[in-house]
Amino acid sequence: HVQLVESGGGSVQTGGSLRLSCAPSGLSVSDSSMAWFRQSPGKEPEAVAAIRRDDLTAYTDSVKGRFTISKDNAENSLFLQMSNLKPEDTAMYYCAASHSFILTPRFYRLESSDYPYRGQGTQVTVS
Repeated sequence: HVQLVESGGGSVQTGGSLRLSCAPSGLSVSDSSMAWFRQSPGKEPEAVAAIRRDDLTAYTDSVKGRFTISKDNAENSLFLQMSNLKPEDTAMYYCAASHSFILTPRFYRLESSDYPYRGQGTQVTVS
């Protein structure tokens, strides 16, 4: 049984930083595809970033240069370092995972359907 537990959300001012963490159980970040998604009220979920087991990363255009996805295989944890936060980054952020190795062309498309496991989310509010 896969469970994903996020933490690290909060309220920050524009330009501030936050670091989100995800602690999975039932899977290992070392051999899984991991991702962060976000959803604002009234909007569709949006993929933010992903990291594959070979450490290949992908980002949606709006966060490139500001967000960094990383993982600690020894700690079995996933992170999202968010810097220079903007009000439009306000959303519920979800950790997501897949046991599958997502091939490169598709990996960069950050398809929601590729990550069947989701956590409950952690709220990020930027004002």
